[in-house]
Amino acid sequence: MNDVKTPPSNVEAERAVLGSILIDSSDQNSDRVMDVCMSGGVTPDTFYDPRNREIYATMVSLSRQSKPLDFVTLSVELKRCEKLEAVGGAAYLQALVDQTPTAAHAEYYMNVILGKALRRTIIDRATKTITKCYDENAYPDPQTVLGETEKAFLEIGANGGKTMSWSDAVADSFRKIDAMFNSDGKRLEGLSTGLKYLDERLQGLKQSEMIVIAARPSVGKTSLAMNIAESCALGLDMNNVPVRCDGGKRHPVLVFSLEMPVEALSKRMVAGRARVNTWQLNRGMVHKDKRIELAEQLFQAVGELKDAPIYVDDTASLDVMDLRARARRMKKAHGIELIVIDYLQLCRCSEYAHQGRQIEVSHISQQIKAMAKEVKVPVIVLSQLNRDLVPKSEKQMLTNSLMQAMGELKGAPIYVDDTASLDVMDMRARARRMKRMHGIELIVIDYLQLCTCREGSRQNRQIEVSMISQQIKAMAKELKIPVIVLSQLSRANEQRGDKYEKPKLSDLRDSGAIEQDADVVFLLRRPSRNSNDPESQDLTLAYVDIAKNRNGETGEVKMNFVREWTRFLDREPDRKEPDNFKSSEAPPEQAEFAPDPLS
Repeated sequence: MNDVKTPPSNVEAERAVLGSILIDSSDQNSDRVMDVCMSGGVTPDTFYDPRNREIYATMVSLSRQSKPLDFVTLSVELKRCEKLEAVGGAAYLQALVDQTPTAAHAEYYMNVILGKALRRTIIDRATKTITKCYDENAYPDPQTVLGETEKAFLEIGANGGKTMSWSDAVADSFRKIDAMFNSDGKRLEGLSTGLKYLDERLQGLKQSEMIVIAARPSVGKTSLAMNIAESCALGLDMNNVPVRCDGGKRHPVLVFSLEMPVEALSKRMVAGRARVNTWQLNRGMVHKDKRIELAEQLFQAVGELKDAPIYVDDTASLDVMDLRARARRMKKAHGIELIVIDYLQLCRCSEYAHQGRQIEVSHISQQIKAMAKEVKVPVIVLSQLNRDLVPKSEKQMLTNSLMQAMGELKGAPIYVDDTASLDVMDMRARARRMKRMHGIELIVIDYLQLCTCREGSRQNRQIEVSMISQQIKAMAKELKIPVIVLSQLSRANEQRGDKYEKPKLSDLRDSGAIEQDADVVFLLRRPSRNSNDPESQDLTLAYVDIAKNRNGETGEVKMNFVREWTRFLDREPDRKEPDNFKSSEAPPEQAEFAPDPLS
């Protein structure tokens, strides 16, 4: 009996997907099916038949170059690459069109081949795991095999994003705000840190936040993080009083301790809870008269901590992708509600280790932020501003304002896609689809440095950002709508000796291509953030410096920024000041200008 089995596949559905793309693309230049496939996760590897795989790869290449995609252009491109005969010639391409009755069922065909591809992926990774299990020379530690297996399987299907309904998002936000009002200031938006005044500032550790505790060595980073972890796990504040915002509920905590072993962490936590000097405890230097009292304190602390839902992974030099896989598994197994990573610089990212430590750490940080968003728990390794408590007398007025705001915003045609680490080509496909479905007239990307580009990621970060910038520019041109892109600035303005720290175009982070591709660049600054600025006392003043404007004037615009509302408002210009606007285009040399006919 032959036990060899053919991997799961449906070649007919593969042909139907390709045929649907060709039929749809020939209909008034529509690329709906191609966009659905790209945003739905279909890649060349989704196809089992090598011919279909090669054809789809060529389709993707044409789409990414914004070239027309139809029978003729596909044939020409395959012939140019000397692959036309290998895929069955023009007759096979024509058969794809002839055998597909309609493109209306493309999503169904797509889901069929995605399901088959998923099964093949599972089989492939399981087969590799079996091979590793038998090869004890190459893999002497079974825990290594287990860790790599977990990582491999948990990464399957990890890129599923969604576009959230704006009305649902507004309604959900209002429910949370209403609950905060009704709590009379006794409720937090997130988990309590156990520290009253820190909670007042942060309003708790919120879902999907990445919180960085930064300090020099031996300042107390680990101590603060473990105090917060202890408080969350026990449901008690630092004075052993039940956290009132959630009735003393215990919250499972996962700690990745890349520096200290679990024994050292637990000993430190026990000593801290018992209010015992750790140094004396480690050396047994306790006065005889105090030993009984300290023993009782230690026994009580051990009793309180023994059943605390704290899980510690003290694997050294953990790869950040492995860390994400373990976090996902622990979230599923134990309902983890807080993650602590001690500390970021001890993580590794093997994929980018060869590109320099700065690039590697940048990707580690991005992966940790993506993890926080994925597992929807706060991760301690950005802090939020405080929300002032609202007196009862103001509640009705504010509630009415919020109700009015919700009513105005709920029907607003805003569509949010919060997929983490989105590839720029996937972004373009989703933007095309949303433009076609909802007539989008403005796109906002927050922010450029968090985008990825699979094609450019194998090179350095500067080239990758350059490719991202070019693709966003091409998207704006293709869809004929403005695209607002947020970008970080480098620290150059702090380092060049400018005491006012005014940003320049050259400060755009990671790539000069951003400045080159952009038609308009706003540089935002607030003098109140710099004590050396002569206008630092004006807490509402903000400058929007139009540093580049390809088709208009440049110059600074004064605005008011109300921090409490996170709102920019118009500011009456000082008429005594000379007009600081100028054309962004240099006038021709030795040009003679005609007098202004209106002057």
